[in-house]
Amino acid sequence: MAVRCHNLLEIMRCLLIDNSNTRTKFAIGTENELKPLAARIPTRDLSPTTLTEALQGESYDCVYLCSVVPEKAALMAEFFQNCPFHKLSYQSDLGIQIDYPKPEQIGADRLANAIGVHHLFRSPAIVIDFGTAVTFDVVGADATYLGGVIAPGLPSMTDYLANRTALLPKIELSEPTSAIGKSTVDAMHVGAVYGYRGLVREIIHKLRDEMPGDPVIVATGGDAELIAQGVEEIQHVSPILTLEGIRIAATRHFQS
Repeated sequence: MAVRCHNLLEIMRCLLIDNSNTRTKFAIGTENELKPLAARIPTRDLSPTTLTEALQGESYDCVYLCSVVPEKAALMAEFFQNCPFHKLSYQSDLGIQIDYPKPEQIGADRLANAIGVHHLFRSPAIVIDFGTAVTFDVVGADATYLGGVIAPGLPSMTDYLANRTALLPKIELSEPTSAIGKSTVDAMHVGAVYGYRGLVREIIHKLRDEMPGDPVIVATGGDAELIAQGVEEIQHVSPILTLEGIRIAATRHFQS
């Protein structure tokens, strides 16, 4: 199944897609505005049918995809074959430079975050994206992507404990009430939240040591609010930073 797109309008409405390992999110973007859509699809469930249902009633002129799942990216390229369509990569018009030995290895979501932080905040910058993995991406003072760090995400750590032990349950993360856990679940909350904040803080300090200037530090992703409230080094939380980066890149591509 494929969709038929409208012709490009004077004010372009672009369907923006953030196709991550866990969830696929959508927004409608123009040159100056971002409207996140309520529909989200678990990436494993992405199909022509779920795409049709999620986008029912939406109007758009073009499609800009940011994907880290090649199989699903191919599915969407076919689904949107009747629309102007572009998939973000290091070869796209990004509005930033790249200083990285093998730029083809940089995840598209990491590039989108770098674009977003440079245009919406400033550079130099460090973007921390709390998802299935937690990624730290470094943008230099001259708006150049320099590299970063990849570590296990909070869900990876907590799910691993539940899956690999007989007595530890899956937990919904929340702020611990005390550093001394009075139950198994309390103890797991302490280890996950306080321990994770320690990991984040140490990586920030190491990155700062190697960066010239004073970087702005911005967090995004599902666990950003929870972790950032205990890490004073994080100056801003921007839940839709990735989509904003995709919007900016889409504007450059389709309106150039």
